[in-house]
Amino acid sequence: MQTGEKDQKDVRDIKDLSREELSAWLGERGIAPYRAGQILKWIYNRGADDFSLMTDLNKEIRGLLSEWFVVERLSVEKIERSGDGSVKYLFGLRDRNHLESVLLPERDHYTICVSSQVGCGQGCGFCMTASGGFIRNLTAGEIIAQIRDIGKYLEDEHGAQGMPLKNIVFMGMGEPLANYKALVKALSIITDGSFGLAFSARRVTVSTAGLVPKIRALGEETRANLAVSLNATDNETRSRLMPINRRYPIEALIEACRSFPLRSNRRITFEYILIQGVNDSEKDAYALAKLLHPVRAKINLIPFNEHRACGFQRPDPATVDRFHQILLSKNYTTFIRQSKGTDIAAACGQLRANTLCPKKEWPERSTSGHS
Repeated sequence: MQTGEKDQKDVRDIKDLSREELSAWLGERGIAPYRAGQILKWIYNRGADDFSLMTDLNKEIRGLLSEWFVVERLSVEKIERSGDGSVKYLFGLRDRNHLESVLLPERDHYTICVSSQVGCGQGCGFCMTASGGFIRNLTAGEIIAQIRDIGKYLEDEHGAQGMPLKNIVFMGMGEPLANYKALVKALSIITDGSFGLAFSARRVTVSTAGLVPKIRALGEETRANLAVSLNATDNETRSRLMPINRRYPIEALIEACRSFPLRSNRRITFEYILIQGVNDSEKDAYALAKLLHPVRAKINLIPFNEHRACGFQRPDPATVDRFHQILLSKNYTTFIRQSKGTDIAAACGQLRANTLCPKKEWPERSTSGHS
């Protein structure tokens, strides 16, 4: 077994490695590749952070792992708890950047909303994260750490009697499909029932703003559910809200969704943020029903969560209800998703922005309806 020389900067988070990559690394050092499975079970099944605890490995292997790797936990910079039970975490990263994750209570389980990037480069006009621009992609290990760490906090706080963490949604900071390689690696570990976090793929959803070339690949390479942030039914409006539409217009997006390899009994979720005077008319509702006709779809209507980075406003409840009723009349499974954690700024990017950029540094809020 060879150890070799390395600089401190070469120490890696072992969660960035797939089982195949770890097996190959071990094999290059004369260690049986099956040891990778033992190591990963310690990390993901037993929550071990210290290689010295891995007692079914000999001391030499444990020492080698300690020399080359860490099992990194995210640094908790801030935790905010909402009256509705939502919890928002601001995590610090090794390079002093920050990411956000949100824990959302459901009737009998928790859902975790995870981030895939620090910031976002898509520039959507309604999104707080977009106001800070794109900084970098998260690694697979940083994506996984959000789930692993929050799972540990739940266990420490509530023990075996607490509600389970069952659902994972990639709807936090960033465009997941723009960080495709790390996303797919993280998904393989998250859904690995033997050597990973053992989440059911049916309970994992990846949301995209419409990065068309990666949509079909996601369906072919993973078993995750697909959600699409749509938010308009015509190209002019959608391009104004979401600049990605200029590269991949609605027609291309719907065709990508139509050809997405859906498994039986699954549908694509279309997220539609209702913005007063922009996309919330009865005409928009009928157009949405017609647009999605070729796709096995369900629709989440999300009244806009107002924030100081733009001047968009939330529609009144009667408008939201009328929009909802029109879609129901067209036989779409449709839900109104009320934002959780509004008292703790739980929309994507708000806690990070509020912490890193105090309110007094923000410009006066526009009232034009456009950002």
